[in-house]
Amino acid sequence: MREARAVASPATASALALLSEFVRLGVTDVIVAPGSRSQALALAAAELERVGAIRLHVRIDERGAGFLALGLAVESGRPAVVVTTSGTAVANLHPAVLEAHHAGVPLIVATADRPAELRGIRSNQTTMQPGIFAGAVRLERDVDAPDGRPGEADAAAALAREALHAALGVDADGVLVPRPGPGPVHLNLQLREPLSTPVEVAEGDVPRADAAASVTRTPPAARSGAHIARLEHGPRTVVIAGAGAGPEAEELARAGGWPLIAEVTSGARFGPNLVVAYRELLREPGFGDRVERAIVFGHPTLSREVPALVQRDDVESIAVAPWGIEWFDPGHAVDRFERAVAVAPHEPTADERAWTGRWVRASRMLVDEASAAAEHGGVRDGVDETGHVTDFAAQREYLRDQLARVRQPVDRRMLVEALWAATWPHDRLVFGASRLIRDADRVVPGRRIVAHANRGLAGIDGTVATSIGIAIASQSGEHAHGTTRALIGDLTLLHDVGSLLLGDGEPRPRVLVIVGNDGGGTIFDALEVAASAPAEAFDRVQFTPQRVDLARLAGAYGWEYRRATTRGELDEALGTAVTGPTLLEVPLPR
Repeated sequence: MREARAVASPATASALALLSEFVRLGVTDVIVAPGSRSQALALAAAELERVGAIRLHVRIDERGAGFLALGLAVESGRPAVVVTTSGTAVANLHPAVLEAHHAGVPLIVATADRPAELRGIRSNQTTMQPGIFAGAVRLERDVDAPDGRPGEADAAAALAREALHAALGVDADGVLVPRPGPGPVHLNLQLREPLSTPVEVAEGDVPRADAAASVTRTPPAARSGAHIARLEHGPRTVVIAGAGAGPEAEELARAGGWPLIAEVTSGARFGPNLVVAYRELLREPGFGDRVERAIVFGHPTLSREVPALVQRDDVESIAVAPWGIEWFDPGHAVDRFERAVAVAPHEPTADERAWTGRWVRASRMLVDEASAAAEHGGVRDGVDETGHVTDFAAQREYLRDQLARVRQPVDRRMLVEALWAATWPHDRLVFGASRLIRDADRVVPGRRIVAHANRGLAGIDGTVATSIGIAIASQSGEHAHGTTRALIGDLTLLHDVGSLLLGDGEPRPRVLVIVGNDGGGTIFDALEVAASAPAEAFDRVQFTPQRVDLARLAGAYGWEYRRATTRGELDEALGTAVTGPTLLEVPLPR
């Protein structure tokens, strides 16, 4: 690779060579958190943005920067590069690195560091950065400080190639390596003074993505050499799709003619065999107790019934994951682990049709009954098929009922159903780790839309930043349409409130952050201890009440603010076009 022109600082030359090679390999996004030791990387990124080679995002908080990169990767399938300075800045990336590790999301963190001779002598902003992420990274390189020797640019380019392949979990030919699979990579870059000099990329040196060299995440269907386990039709089977399962789970359920239990962020919540009311049916005699085999895709996290089923001695449990170091294995009870499974097509027997039909019909009945109860029953409209009023008393009663519904205070079920109905395939939907994702999982019907949640560790960290990353990536290039909506709790917002601050001069994506504000962490009210602990102590340390003025908070960060307290206001707020970052507050009862 050509050495950078008119660059005196070895740090700058190496930084430009590293980032330019990432561009050639197909990386489009670099996130910079400011700092002194990382200035060569930051200024090289700014120059690459100036010549149109990358999208540059600047964030003052490294934790938010890491989750922004995670959201970009979730949507695009390619890693973003996060640049930080040394010291505690690196530690602030740990939550995003852990989520990327457990969720299998590609991520590259390039952390600037003092040279090795300054370690262990109490040099300012210096700690032991190599190994800081322990076993959570697919690759770690502690890179000696460049000193201007010939070949350093080529070495930086080779490091970029190694890092990208490791983050994507692919070999040199771009084929998925199931173990360990995609995940985070840590490049710890020692840098000596002079830390940077002015850098300018000449027109002929502007890096461009090389179609032959570019790498994106290899989909499971494209992997090579994976053994496909063939499944028998006989046992009474249910297919379970957890977070990140993808459409393969629905395809298997349909091919086998089996009931499908698909969580709301599984990517498989659609199709004729979907069972929405799975919690109730897994507890119901004649349903859950008759299951003989459970085939689990992805990472189920939203119910207690699924892990309980998998751990039963009379159920054969099969976990399916195309990649990864860890397997879903509650109670160490899973019988088989497979990278891929398939079932031969066949004409289902009467017993097989009856098995699946009972699950689907019972689920629909339970959901319909709950919906009817939520709607307070049906009221005749007094209008005949021609559109004329034939019963004026019924018409008046119907209009009063409709007005009452419009004025009805928003509850959690109403909120998740309205949001689900307002989302289209070209939109993106993000759920925070709160009660609301479980409420949605209980009631929303099958629909082939893109929904995501950070369920690798199921924490509330970085949910706003992840949503913004998904919005930016989904609204770029050919797919520059649609809206990203994030449904989160009030504590989830406050935990990541710094991510509301967007970089100066950067595009402001169409993102609607919907905050179900019940004044604290009501998810903890479901804990058994809530019934026995002193109420004041429980509220202080678990519920953690808050009274933040979200309207002023949104205004402080330059976000549009909306509020919906009734059904009519909620429908209007969700039906109004989102033209930029917008916060919608929905007060909810505890």
